[in-house]
Amino acid sequence: MNIIVNKLKKLTYIHIIFYVVLATLFLSSILFVHHNHSFYDQPIVKVLEVTLEDSTETIDMFGNEDVLYTQNIVGQVMNGEEKGRPFIFVNEYSTSGAYDQPYKVGQELFVKIERVTEDGVSLTGNVMDVKRDKHLLFVSWVFIFILLIVGRKQGLYSILTLAINAAIISYTLDVYLSRPHWNLVFIAGVSVLFFTVISFLLVNGFNEKTYAAIAATLVATFVLIVITYLVIWVSDSQGLRYEEMQFLTRNPEVIFLAGVLVGSLGAVMDVAITMSSSIFGLYEKNQQISVEALKASGKEIGKDIMGTMTNILFFVYISGAIPTLVLYMKNDMLWGYTFTMNLSLDIARALAGGIGIVLTIPIGIYITIFFINKKRVSQ
Repeated sequence: MNIIVNKLKKLTYIHIIFYVVLATLFLSSILFVHHNHSFYDQPIVKVLEVTLEDSTETIDMFGNEDVLYTQNIVGQVMNGEEKGRPFIFVNEYSTSGAYDQPYKVGQELFVKIERVTEDGVSLTGNVMDVKRDKHLLFVSWVFIFILLIVGRKQGLYSILTLAINAAIISYTLDVYLSRPHWNLVFIAGVSVLFFTVISFLLVNGFNEKTYAAIAATLVATFVLIVITYLVIWVSDSQGLRYEEMQFLTRNPEVIFLAGVLVGSLGAVMDVAITMSSSIFGLYEKNQQISVEALKASGKEIGKDIMGTMTNILFFVYISGAIPTLVLYMKNDMLWGYTFTMNLSLDIARALAGGIGIVLTIPIGIYITIFFINKKRVSQ
């Protein structure tokens, strides 16, 4: 109890205002998301009653067993001209749940109203999707609270950085879609510049450590994309399967390079700030430390993080292809064909990101030492 009282005494007016604003945003957003039906153009139905009518076991031509279920569902329209009217429909779903799902009382569904039933009172139609904004909001607030509790001020800056970066990437795609003759790699490169500068300055502040991390990130990312482009150009994209981009009607190589540029940035930034912070930390503890000692320490730090960061990047890219891999292998596709079709681009992205991680270590070491030497001279 005394601990809580002491913490309350240390609160300043700024802290109180911040907590009040945060609580207000939290409560108002929760209230809004539970009563925002009128803001949607598509009709929304709230499920009031669910009855399981039938279940049937099935086996397909490949020997896969499944169970089909039939639900009779009664709901109520929550918005639009038909607000308040009953909505009745039949839902068929399977145990596998690949393209369908069961619905429960209390769920809210986006629907397409097709006609009035024979009684002339109720409506019927098809379900288009589930309204999930409540769950997304809840997860978002959990993420925000964890960042603020663990990171405090830095956590707040991280949230701001994430929001700004999301806005930048959205604007970048809008620019490319409205100006298809522009080079997406160039547009993404400009975005990377903003991502890097804003992220580091907001989270780490204005200091030599931050400037060194920014410079190392930009140099390593530029070298990475040049190497990736040269490899693709020399090999004429042999081994890369762009089938997943076949409906874009845009140059797949350019889109792939832009994806590599943005996708590798996070890992490169992480390594860059780790190298910069570690080497600056050694210098601040012993300002008489030699350059050779800083280089040796930087190399040891780089060796420790290189393998871990490369593996993280590999798993991040490969994990997204696991469902498709299972589908291909379940249907007796050859291993070579399965991995070539589904993993060629992901492996290429992971390799390119790994190159960026490895390059960032020596680049980060020398750029950081340059800023340290400059700081020594100014002192």
